[in-house]
Amino acid sequence: MRPTVKAVCIGALVGGALDLAFAIGFAASNGLAPSTLLQAIASGWFGSASFNMGAVSVAIGLVSHFALSLGWAALFVALATWFRLTSRAWLSGPLFGAFVFLGMRLVVLPLSAFPKPMNFDMPGALYDLLSHMFLFGLPIALAARSFLSGRRA
Repeated sequence: MRPTVKAVCIGALVGGALDLAFAIGFAASNGLAPSTLLQAIASGWFGSASFNMGAVSVAIGLVSHFALSLGWAALFVALATWFRLTSRAWLSGPLFGAFVFLGMRLVVLPLSAFPKPMNFDMPGALYDLLSHMFLFGLPIALAARSFLSGRRA
């Protein structure tokens, strides 16, 4: 497998899994079941109807989360090859994570069927930002550094 493909796949899998684990934990601390969180992700496709679709929307939410993770990881790897971002992965990863956080809240979700207006209410938005920076962006950057430069992260 090509190093760029490995970087994208490993970065997306690790970053996506860590971000989702955080989101599930945060949701659970607010009384929300993991299935409901995944249905909320699927609501980007189906709006409020997602919450009445049962296991189908749970599965679609899970697949959608990792599909988005792959897209974002591919973007980072492409940018990393053009702008040599891997030499400062500990900086570029969190900055990319912040970019993803803003991209999701200001572009992707508002253009989707997501049924609630986006907000930046605290402390939830801050936790989401930090998760995107350190649990999503950083693992993607470290995977890119590892596979694109031949060094282990």
